[in-house]
Amino acid sequence: MCDGPVVGARRRLLIGLLVLVTAVAFEAQAVSTAMPAVAADLGQLDLYAWAFTAFVIPQILAIVLAGRLCDDVGPVRPLQAGVAVFGLGVVLSAVAWSMPVFLAGRFVQGFGGGLLNLALMVVVGRAFPPEDTGRVMTYFSFAWMMPSFLGPSAAAWIVRVSDWHAVFWGVLPFVLAGVLLLGPALARVDLPGLRAAGTAPATLSGALAAALGVGLIQAAGQSPGWWSGPLALAGLGLLVWSLRGLMPVGWAPLGAGLPAVIAVRALTTGAFFGASAFLPLMLVRLRGEELTTAGIVLTVASLGWTLGSWVQSRTWLLISRDAIVTVGAVLVAGGLGLVAAFTLAPAWPLAGVVAGVSVAGAGMGLASSSTSILVMQLSAEHQLGRNTGALQVGEAMGNALVAGLAGTLFVWFKQGVPDEALTRSVLVQAFGAPSLLVAGCALAAVGFTRRMGFVPNLSARRP
Repeated sequence: MCDGPVVGARRRLLIGLLVLVTAVAFEAQAVSTAMPAVAADLGQLDLYAWAFTAFVIPQILAIVLAGRLCDDVGPVRPLQAGVAVFGLGVVLSAVAWSMPVFLAGRFVQGFGGGLLNLALMVVVGRAFPPEDTGRVMTYFSFAWMMPSFLGPSAAAWIVRVSDWHAVFWGVLPFVLAGVLLLGPALARVDLPGLRAAGTAPATLSGALAAALGVGLIQAAGQSPGWWSGPLALAGLGLLVWSLRGLMPVGWAPLGAGLPAVIAVRALTTGAFFGASAFLPLMLVRLRGEELTTAGIVLTVASLGWTLGSWVQSRTWLLISRDAIVTVGAVLVAGGLGLVAAFTLAPAWPLAGVVAGVSVAGAGMGLASSSTSILVMQLSAEHQLGRNTGALQVGEAMGNALVAGLAGTLFVWFKQGVPDEALTRSVLVQAFGAPSLLVAGCALAAVGFTRRMGFVPNLSARRP
């Protein structure tokens, strides 16, 4: 096992997991590409950011619930429940006839995705030895990125020949295939709960408060009025109150080790997620590109992610695991900064945007896989469920907050102008402000990487 590819039961388990990851990835890529068409059909462009945050806000609660279940009963049941709920949300989004119904479908998908993603990571941490986790995470990244090679273009083609509803219906066969392959594989591995006596789980009340807090902050920003200040303060208070119960034992906001790893993950993924949410709309509305072109740009970003993930798992990469994360964060910040520059100057060639997303994607490939591995290496086995949950809660909160704040800036700089009357100068401001925000978040992540401490790279082959 340590010197070659996974064999036997672990190989069957890995194949099933990879098919399921591919299904979820195809849905994610389809949504990013199809959203301009969804907005054009259903209207209410001011709710555009909610289509993405409605997916990640419920993940905060679902991840904590899954983490508790993984520690108590093992990861199999949360994984199965996550698949079922995710599939139900896909159906609800596919039949949506209005933006509120579509957002409800995204909410259900997000809850299922939170259960699913946390359980997947615990399965990897429990079923595979430490020296193989780098390789397994690379397989996961390839499975996640593989739909990116064809998914955006395929989604754009489906929208053109049919409509955006068909994009969501196309996800269900992949989900079903993952279920059929994974069921028998899970039955052949022993993954019981491992909660140690006296180990405190993350609190569900804290998760609910955090999800509500994030939602209130976004609502305050995107619905300006006398109530905005009280809503924002209430949301911030709920977030501050909830964090200690959701993070690893002994967590501090500026703490070294695990707290810093979680902060880096939250900021880098939040920045990349926020950028990806508005990138297709920016290309279509501001630069006048076709939806197919926007899909190709997302594909390029995914290629960069795949390359970065492949590099982080190579045995010849002799730098420490924390250094890999640092390099990744620097690339994300630099790439998104380049995208921001070319957003503020839409007359500049599209190649600058493509270069920016390529660099940022490569950074995400290095940083995302490596932060997951860092949590596995820094966690006691009986705390893996809670700590993995904390990492994913941090990621979900980062995604929701950054995308929500980006959406707030978009609405503010849109200046209340009707969708059909938006001028080029207004669009430059409306898209430029969010692009600067996400680049700044990625830059903040670079600072937090210096707090992680030295962690060896167990995948490297030392002389």
